[in-house]
Amino acid sequence: MLNKKLLLVISIGIGLIGSMALWTGKGVWQPEQPSSETADLCMDCHKDVTPQLVKDFQQSKKYAMGIRCEACHGGEHTSAEDVAKAQIPTPETCGGCHPDRVEQFKAGKHAFAWAAMNAMPTTHMQPMELMEGKKGCGGCHKIGLKTEEEIKEMRAAGEIHGLASCDSCHTRHSFSVEEARQPEACATCHMGFDHPHWEMWSTSKHGVRFALKRQGVLPPESAAPSCQTCHMPDGNHEVRTAWGFLAVRLPLPDDKQWAEDRVTILKALGVLDPEGNPTPRLDVVKAADVARLTQEAWQAERDKMLTVCSQCHARVFAQAELEKGDRIIKEADHLLAEGIRIVAKLYEDGLLKKPEHFTYNYPDLLAFYEVNHPIEQALFKMFLEYRMRTFQGAFHANPDYTFWYGWAEMKAALTEIKTWERELRRSER
Repeated sequence: MLNKKLLLVISIGIGLIGSMALWTGKGVWQPEQPSSETADLCMDCHKDVTPQLVKDFQQSKKYAMGIRCEACHGGEHTSAEDVAKAQIPTPETCGGCHPDRVEQFKAGKHAFAWAAMNAMPTTHMQPMELMEGKKGCGGCHKIGLKTEEEIKEMRAAGEIHGLASCDSCHTRHSFSVEEARQPEACATCHMGFDHPHWEMWSTSKHGVRFALKRQGVLPPESAAPSCQTCHMPDGNHEVRTAWGFLAVRLPLPDDKQWAEDRVTILKALGVLDPEGNPTPRLDVVKAADVARLTQEAWQAERDKMLTVCSQCHARVFAQAELEKGDRIIKEADHLLAEGIRIVAKLYEDGLLKKPEHFTYNYPDLLAFYEVNHPIEQALFKMFLEYRMRTFQGAFHANPDYTFWYGWAEMKAALTEIKTWERELRRSER
């Protein structure tokens, strides 16, 4: 639902545009030529102030439809002296014309990106420029929804970009659907240390075929899935997966060893305390919906992916390949859990002092690199770099990432952890 303030802003914008639209009665908006004295007043000025912005907007579909600046920015800003009166769009602004897509987005994982960043226990220890300033984590996590209080604080601090969320993919001011449909639209955030999805996909058979199709080597009808093909079927903006970002889920598996390993990982993620009891951090995970917490929720996402895969593959083949990915998570969990238990035992025995910001005398994987000893750093990389690449490479059909950048590095990190353990125990004697 649009709030009254937003409705007022949009109403003012429509009034300023003038009588340039006619409603056909079939849900189609038919623009007339706008008056240059009203609708194009902003662009007459901004052609000098921000010329490329104006060019982008004039090339957009919105401009061709007769939509002008006031529809999103309001009509209060009219000169260089009142720039602060320009309204900065939020998802609700976009929802005035795209309600279905905004509702889908709000139900998906991207909507929780800003909250997830701030939920990390050491976010407050980082330079502001990296987080709220969006020169680091915040540069990608800005796609997430903000509370009204956060929006007020950001505006007061002059941090006006990153409020709209939608413009992370539909770049200002062209707002191109075609741009957002391209895999490159995902690459800025989905690359690098803990989630090299771009690198995995672009060098997988899927990505190679997509590139060859673009080059004209393969005919236009060739099967060549992009990120959006698999993760946004029919344009759905939820963008969810069965295993979620960290590949943890409930209920626990029937396999006893895997269940024990997953409990160990859940403890190290801080959603269970060292005794196995739920912590307040579990409530954060539930609220952000970053993991599937029931079999039904997990199966629903798996079935969606099977439907997508079955457009190109036999369903039985697709199911078998996805189940291989499940089993790779199981194997990776066993390695990671062994590393966690080693470090946890060193804390327990007093041979390794836990960082002061740890809540429990137990490894905290979400504290990332804010630790004191190389053995903790090795565990952090084992978790956030190598385990991620192991299972993500499997699901992105990239065998090299799965093995050499993932599995082999997990084994090497575990060897390093065991070496440091021997050194610490030797020093005790």
